[in-house]
Amino acid sequence: MGGDHGPAVTVCGAALLLDERADLFFQLHGDEARINAELARLPKLKERSVVIHTDQAVAMDEKPAQAIRRRNTSLANAIHAVKSGEAKAVISAGNTGALMALSKMILKMLTDDLERPAIGCSWPNKKGFGTVLDVGANVTSDAHQLIEFALMGAAFHRAVRGVEKPSIGLLNVGSEDVKGHEEVREAHKLLRENALGLNYHGFVEGTDLCEGTVDVVVTDGFTGNVALKTAEGAARFIKDLLKDAFKSSPLAMLGALLAAPALKAMAKRIDPGTGNGGPLLGLRGIVIKSHGGADARAFSNAIRVGVSLAASGYERDITLSLAQFSQSLAEQEALSLAATSSDTTIKDLPLAGHLEVAGNKVN
Repeated sequence: MGGDHGPAVTVCGAALLLDERADLFFQLHGDEARINAELARLPKLKERSVVIHTDQAVAMDEKPAQAIRRRNTSLANAIHAVKSGEAKAVISAGNTGALMALSKMILKMLTDDLERPAIGCSWPNKKGFGTVLDVGANVTSDAHQLIEFALMGAAFHRAVRGVEKPSIGLLNVGSEDVKGHEEVREAHKLLRENALGLNYHGFVEGTDLCEGTVDVVVTDGFTGNVALKTAEGAARFIKDLLKDAFKSSPLAMLGALLAAPALKAMAKRIDPGTGNGGPLLGLRGIVIKSHGGADARAFSNAIRVGVSLAASGYERDITLSLAQFSQSLAEQEALSLAATSSDTTIKDLPLAGHLEVAGNKVN
């Protein structure tokens, strides 16, 4: 029921993916009358789905605190289906804040150390698609959280893109070790020195996002969200400029006709819908956030991300990686305490023996 278009997009998006994956089965949560109106035109999907009716839906502008208090919304029911094991993943184009709050409340975090999910996104680059996180869940992040994002981003990229050991970079204002604020420099130091088995590249800059310098780019939610919205705005701006340029004269229109196949291929590469489907990483269950303005094709791509994660060992991968990170931190703290204790013992020892100063013995 979420997003700008509701069942007109979400139900049709499910039908599009079912054409590729006939083994899928869907639970469609929401207003039965509106959903059935769409299913009437999609007999194949109707056979491979069940409608879970509720007359309550979370509005796109509804505050998360309000959404949590209402227990029988389509969004809450869909998340409960994942918790109970009835469904492998929940896909929503609805209210991001409500989706995150309800998912955290119902599914819980993978570990007690994790505070909030991180939102990942697929980012088009010269080599295909990279992964960027966090793009909006956590406005600020300390060094340990950035490392957790790196571990979760690597697990997601491995599951969805099939890269066994994804390369990881920390987004910064420069590539030198002295650049950036304290949190990102500390995360860089820990990633470089820690034996976490990550393929850590180092610092990357904004220009590296589209170059594909690394597979996974890690940053805090404030920076990631600004970068994402800027990139989406730039893509629309370029498309509008091209449209205006090709309409400027008859000769330009002829050029557009000749270049149409190449232009369509380019438009597909930079279309946000092609990489639609951002996972909420760190939860005990798979939750995928679709763009609110997604069309049916873009929404089917978000479902595809959920299917890929459900078929992988992604959650086990993250759990093991986080456990290894916690153990590594504990070992480092123990070594640090031992070193501090050793230094204190040496300083506290009484002086013994003698010193020779200008040939004289001093006791």
